[in-house]
Amino acid sequence: MFDATATLQQRFAALRTQAQFHSLRHVRQASQHLAVRKNIAEPPALSHDEGVMLTVRLNGVEAYAATGDLSQAGLQRALEHAEALARAASGHALLDLSEHTVAEARFDYLSPQLETPFPALGECYQLLHGESAAVPRDGRLVNWQVSLGVSTVEQIYLNSAGAQIRQAQRFVFPGLSVTAYDGNDSQTRSLGRENFGQQGGADVISRCGIVGAGAHVADQALQLLLAPNTPTGTYDLLLTPDQMMLQIHESIGHPLELDRILGDERNYAGTSFVKASDFGHLQYGSKLLNITFDPEIREELASYAYDDDGSPAHKAFLIRDGLLLRPLGGALSQQRSGLAGVANSRACSWNRAPIDRMANLNIEPGDQPMAQLIAGIERGVLMSTNRSWSIDDARNKFQFGCEWGQLIEDGELKGVVKNPNYRGISAQFWSNLSAVGDASTFQVLGTPNCGKGEPNQVVRVGHASPACVFSQIDVFGGQA
Repeated sequence: MFDATATLQQRFAALRTQAQFHSLRHVRQASQHLAVRKNIAEPPALSHDEGVMLTVRLNGVEAYAATGDLSQAGLQRALEHAEALARAASGHALLDLSEHTVAEARFDYLSPQLETPFPALGECYQLLHGESAAVPRDGRLVNWQVSLGVSTVEQIYLNSAGAQIRQAQRFVFPGLSVTAYDGNDSQTRSLGRENFGQQGGADVISRCGIVGAGAHVADQALQLLLAPNTPTGTYDLLLTPDQMMLQIHESIGHPLELDRILGDERNYAGTSFVKASDFGHLQYGSKLLNITFDPEIREELASYAYDDDGSPAHKAFLIRDGLLLRPLGGALSQQRSGLAGVANSRACSWNRAPIDRMANLNIEPGDQPMAQLIAGIERGVLMSTNRSWSIDDARNKFQFGCEWGQLIEDGELKGVVKNPNYRGISAQFWSNLSAVGDASTFQVLGTPNCGKGEPNQVVRVGHASPACVFSQIDVFGGQA
């Protein structure tokens, strides 16, 4: 682990530059994806990637260049290219970064269980085969897959101010899905779709509940085939954590990204209905809404000690008692806007520059167990596990569909319904938050594929949430 440190330090110290400040960010990533489909193992997908990003600050302008050539000459060429870009941009710079804060920390951060070896390929395939074989023999079950993705990432950050920040992380993504078809309709049920990603080792497999889930998930897929469509109308809505994570992601996370609010993303990922002047003033939701940027839950996907610009990461409330307090903005966006942000300047790899990204964005637990949440609903629908989403480019008007639905009548769970969907407007939806589940309903989840930026960057994002109830929501089903 971190075996490249000494070589990189030596080569970094030998670089020749006229810059007032320069830094190096080395990233090495190894990934594997295993799958068993209908009891047949698919070939493993294995990848390895490694390279370096060099950044310079010259006359108040920052520029960068990346290279996969880690030799002394390769690093020097990349550094000189970054210097040339900084000079070319000097007459067009929007900001003077001469006094912009630089990192000076020396710190190592490791994922939980990182030093414990992960099970070998054969052992992983054995687990996947066992769960695949547990899917019952039923002619209506036409497809199923059990999968396991694992990525290990090492990052070393060095700069001319003396910083050395090393972070090594392992990300684990178990998955299971079953599709049922009766000749007229098909329904897919999954174990949280791709939402069970966490940092750690084999313990993640245990926590996600994939062992023993094959028969249960298959049974739910068959139940959906026989279920009636979700009724259309205004209902109270109970969302479980594996759907709450998408709700948080799309209608809180993206709207609060500060570079988006400043207009940087409008050509590609869109804008935001939130304005810079809203912070400290806008009542984003009901007083039950408490949203935190929290990089300190160790198993969550985007837990880290420092972001990719070297800013220290600590838990912070973005929304407290429904009031919008601060954006998801890293050090550069904070300087541009004059707003206090968080340490969320992140890059997906060595050949991308850090930008404002969601990291761990969570809803703090409330005080009601699941039974009490259900008991408080007279006419409602429970929905779990996202299967479709649509939201406008300002991240305001949305429509989401789920895999699993159940009616709630007079405080009791009733029959299963299929094709459950709901729609709303972000600026109003969170004001309808009427109950928040306690710690017993709280789950740590995450997605591996949040996309943003030009050129595109796909990063891992963590979301932890309890179950939540929203009052008087527009609900509808699929085609009859």
